[in-house]
Amino acid sequence: MADTGTALGAPAERREGRDKVTGAARYAAEHPLPRRAHAWPVPATVAAGSVRAIDTAAALDVPGVLSVLTHENAPRLAEPDDATLAVLQNDRVPHRGWFVALVVADTMEAARAGAAAVRVDYAVRDHDVTLTEGHPAAYVPEEANGGYPAHREQGDPEGAFCSAPVRVDADYRVPPLHNHPMEPHAATARWEGDRLVVHDSSQGATTVRTVLAQLFGIPEESVTVLSEHVGGGFGSKGTPRPHVVLAAMAARVTGRPVTLNLPRRRLPAVVGHRAPTLQRVRLGATADGTLTSVLHEVTTYTSRIKEFVEQAAMPTRVMYGSPHSLTTHRVVPLDVPSPSWMRAPGEAPGMYALESAMDELAVELGMDPIELRIANEPDTEPDSGKPFSSRHLVECLREGARRFDWSRRDPRPGSRQEGPLLIGSGVAAATYPVLVSPSTAAARALPDGDFVVRVNATDIGTGARTVLAQVAADALGVPLDRVRTEVGSSDLPPAPLAGGSSGTASWGWAVHEACSRLRARLGGHEGRLPDGGIEERADTAGTADAESDYARHAFGAHFAEVAVDTVTGEVRVRRLLGVYAAGRILNPRTARSQFIGGMTMGLGMALTEGSTMDAPFGDFTESDLASYHVPVHADIPPAVEAYWVDEDDPHLNPMGSKGIGEIGIVGTPAAIGNAVHHATGIRLRELPLTPDRVLTALADHGSGGRLP
Repeated sequence: MADTGTALGAPAERREGRDKVTGAARYAAEHPLPRRAHAWPVPATVAAGSVRAIDTAAALDVPGVLSVLTHENAPRLAEPDDATLAVLQNDRVPHRGWFVALVVADTMEAARAGAAAVRVDYAVRDHDVTLTEGHPAAYVPEEANGGYPAHREQGDPEGAFCSAPVRVDADYRVPPLHNHPMEPHAATARWEGDRLVVHDSSQGATTVRTVLAQLFGIPEESVTVLSEHVGGGFGSKGTPRPHVVLAAMAARVTGRPVTLNLPRRRLPAVVGHRAPTLQRVRLGATADGTLTSVLHEVTTYTSRIKEFVEQAAMPTRVMYGSPHSLTTHRVVPLDVPSPSWMRAPGEAPGMYALESAMDELAVELGMDPIELRIANEPDTEPDSGKPFSSRHLVECLREGARRFDWSRRDPRPGSRQEGPLLIGSGVAAATYPVLVSPSTAAARALPDGDFVVRVNATDIGTGARTVLAQVAADALGVPLDRVRTEVGSSDLPPAPLAGGSSGTASWGWAVHEACSRLRARLGGHEGRLPDGGIEERADTAGTADAESDYARHAFGAHFAEVAVDTVTGEVRVRRLLGVYAAGRILNPRTARSQFIGGMTMGLGMALTEGSTMDAPFGDFTESDLASYHVPVHADIPPAVEAYWVDEDDPHLNPMGSKGIGEIGIVGTPAAIGNAVHHATGIRLRELPLTPDRVLTALADHGSGGRLP
């Protein structure tokens, strides 16, 4: 391997790139072990109730079928902390799509045919899958996702809003959204006596190991979970999902290795999704744009078996100064699949609503939306009162405006037209918290002069292997090509999951400490190293998770230019720009890829992605990529640009880095929505901005009807 630089900040190429494009990289379902069998799940076809009887005779008659697991014969598990993992343990059907059986066969085709032959008789009960703001079962939970208080109030927000000279009161809707990673959720499990070995498509093998050991009642050291290559997850692989439990069950019952690769259309029901949110944002301001009251109220749903509350009002506690504020969450338990994390949970839907409302306030004031945001920059974090470790949002807005040529923008809606196309531009701010968890790592110096860094990090396509090698090389003071990284196995030093934009900060902190200790030890070593080398380990528990005196967040600014076709209703993004303040950028090449990937996902959230819950059937109508439309290359403009401003923040971690995996999505939908308003003069407040919605709004606007 060529030396691509010794210090952090070098644009090193991803080390696993060649393996991935040549097919050498093995994913969870791609381990052809001897006598490997395949499994196929049987989903419930009712929205709520219980299994009255299961007839497996026809399935067992299918050639090649080895076994059919049901709640009557499946191995008994210890009660899990996560109720979604209690698969085949009882007759309950909490929602449509819940797995009620698993067919195991010599081939995947035989397993699928066997699953189709299983007959299930249900006792059906009435179900409710419809989220409404006034739902009688709605309640305010103690906490939202992430352990944040669900309700916060300062001053007199209602009174201050009512007395404000300028007010915005608007409702915004974000539909259910689905993660849909390129690699579906899959696992290959085998038992070696009492030892369980699993290849799992997971964002955190350490947690999967702990959970499997608890479920099957075996010591953790008897479980190995391998997640060497993971084809995306976007949060849905952040914790163990039913597939890995079922694969381990099937392997135990059959005595053979078993692969379970979930069909894509089954993912929305069993691996989590972004719950829909109904959001009301009220902003009160003085005539010069100073915010006097901010109220952000969120209603969402959870399943009946596991509470998960999308923390969509959380970013409002961070963004803008106001003496009076209210942020609250209400949740409704319904007969729906359990929602969970999806890239930038809370921030993505919450900032869409807040930044759309800020744009509406700018219009009401006749004020430039960038200047409105800058006018309300807080001196400290509004919610906690803590000083920011660093906050360069203003610099992001100014630099973005310069690069986007914002000063030439005519602020009048509908002022630019090209034939049937209306052209508009919009801006939105973005934020994401700095998260970090304790991690362990080991660094070893070898006699040949090379180094090995070992940590159970998970590379979900972000380039973690490469960046961790850069962290190590920097701490050791050696060329990058002398450092090898080992990741993706629970037999390595334990590490937290790849999620919450916290992976590099968490793993890198431990790697830096281990390498710094090793360097100091080598400095005092004389003579040749022993054959096994010299190793140092680090554990950042107590330091990485220590309470900080500072509010730590990344910030950014998103700019979008759109063309709205008045004939077809289609919205096309012509330009997309993101400028970020995210601490020290450790690898510009991989960072730019992460920023642009997030912006692309934000474009999908704005224009194409959305799911609907079919009320009579209790099922997601859009359950695969034929109906759930993620953006493809043809949807993305050539002019997608990502830049960053330099930040020197000593209050983060030894690398001075902030997470970058999620902030790219956060402000993009609002920037695009604000651009559509600038193009048309119409404010659409429900995502996605599909042609049918745009055409309806244009028709209403032209006939003087009430705008959405």
